[in-house]
Amino acid sequence: MDQQIRFCTSPDGVRLAYATCGAGPALVKAAHWFTHVELDWHSPLWRHWWTDLGSEHRIVRYDERGCGMSDREPADLGLEAFTADLESVVDAARLGRFALLGVSQGGPTAIRYAVRHPDRVSHLVLCGAYARGRRRRDVTPQQLAEEDLLQSIVRDGWGAASPVFRQVFGSLLIPQGTEEQVGWLDELMRISSTPEMAVRLRNAWSDEDVTDLLGRVRTPTLVMHARGDQVVPVEEARLLASGIPDARLVLLDSENHVPMAGEPAWQVILRELRAFLGGSPAVPEPASIPLSPRELDVLRLVATGLTNEEIADRLFLSVRTVERHLSNAYVKLQVSGRSARAAAAAFVARREPRAPAPPRPGG
Repeated sequence: MDQQIRFCTSPDGVRLAYATCGAGPALVKAAHWFTHVELDWHSPLWRHWWTDLGSEHRIVRYDERGCGMSDREPADLGLEAFTADLESVVDAARLGRFALLGVSQGGPTAIRYAVRHPDRVSHLVLCGAYARGRRRRDVTPQQLAEEDLLQSIVRDGWGAASPVFRQVFGSLLIPQGTEEQVGWLDELMRISSTPEMAVRLRNAWSDEDVTDLLGRVRTPTLVMHARGDQVVPVEEARLLASGIPDARLVLLDSENHVPMAGEPAWQVILRELRAFLGGSPAVPEPASIPLSPRELDVLRLVATGLTNEEIADRLFLSVRTVERHLSNAYVKLQVSGRSARAAAAAFVARREPRAPAPPRPGG
């Protein structure tokens, strides 16, 4: 799979680099900190996103103003400018309706765009994202002091090949990363922007707050967040999911701010994304679901296409009892809505590839 890099211009004259790859329904990633559309294509930090998702979608991503191949010294770093950049890229790529992905600092931009253009965004996905910047959260004096320290480290160590600098940010962003991944992270930070721009961007994001927009999101929304994220606390994900109407929250068993290829959390992201965007239903790993024998009997019959009434007749149960078993099973499978029966059938197929339907009791 190849990518194509093009350029467009924002309303205030800032030149933006954007890249496209893959084929299928469009999936746009709102820009975030230290990216480089050319370097990221080969990076073990991001390559798995484009290859795995690009097999089913046309991926559109771009470098934020001040980063990567976009203009490095923009005057405006406000949320309105970030949103206008996203609007410019979408228009330049000639997209109609598309799914929107907000990762980390891309979250507030994606949320604002979705509220402003509900007719353009079919699905909203927020991963490791937030509605409130660091200074807008309920932080302690110690946390504020830690933020000031990180700002000093960025200002003084961003452009230097310092092992101390690499260790600090590597341990925060990808504490479970391999040596290769941490090395790429270190290189990407030094190449993506200048120390001065990195400080300015961190200050800009720290003051962002779109909590007042959460209740106005009308787009189906999926929120995914690593339980051990040290950059954006998991409480911020809960704030997103509780504030956006009908949003679904998926917590990932990872400590990495953005899960890496090779860790189980990445497979969960893929599964959830594909189900949410219209692919196969998301199904938890069979071995991890403690279903009762009767719940399994009911799910096996669901997998054969029987209705609740037919299942009740086959198992000599009341329809209400069948519904109760199904309800309990769906909670354990973490599925709901119209896709629940399909997800249950997929679960049975993975757990028991050749399992026959349960026999009629007494037969």
